Amino acid sequence: MPETTPEAASKNAKKANLLDQHSIKHILDESVSEIVKSRGYAEDVRMSNVRLLMGAVIIVIALFAQFYKKKFPENRDFLIACIGLYIVFNGILQLLIYTKEKNAIMFTYAPVGSFNSTGLVVSSKLPRFSDLYTLTIASADPKSVAANKPVELTKSVTQFTKDGILVEGLFSKDVDALINEYNKEPKKSK
Repeated sequence: MPETTPEAASKNAKKANLLDQHSIKHILDESVSEIVKSRGYAEDVRMSNVRLLMGAVIIVIALFAQFYKKKFPENRDFLIACIGLYIVFNGILQLLIYTKEKNAIMFTYAPVGSFNSTGLVVSSKLPRFSDLYTLTIASADPKSVAANKPVELTKSVTQFTKDGILVEGLFSKDVDALINEYNKEPKKSK
């Protein structure tokens, strides 16, 4: 049986530095990911794997340029080719992040046994010097027939105690309501 003492509860509590906006956003994003996964959505990590692969290729190119057998005047053409490849692959990686990921914190597959054939793209924003956290849930394939309209929730990030611990009950209700709103069948006009 799990411990239910106040000490055990404080160990599992998600604590953020209330003076650090990135810490607050990280805790909120982590909680959203856990809530979405608990609703039966499996995380789709293909985009992360592509980013990791592209980063590894960029590192290998840089290592080849650094540790090539010949010294500088003799390896000039090889270095120019490595620099060109480095720029091209880095540009592709940045374009991929800018066009596909945007503010996404997670991509999901459709839940098992669901009639919906698309997963979700869960994204969030917490603008600098603002207390308004915006959470957006959209279809992973917006052109699909099964895609619903994106839904958005904007709330103040005041769902923390004065010690910086997230009040998960309140936050999870808001996220659950947003997922339910997204999954709601659209009204068909006659």
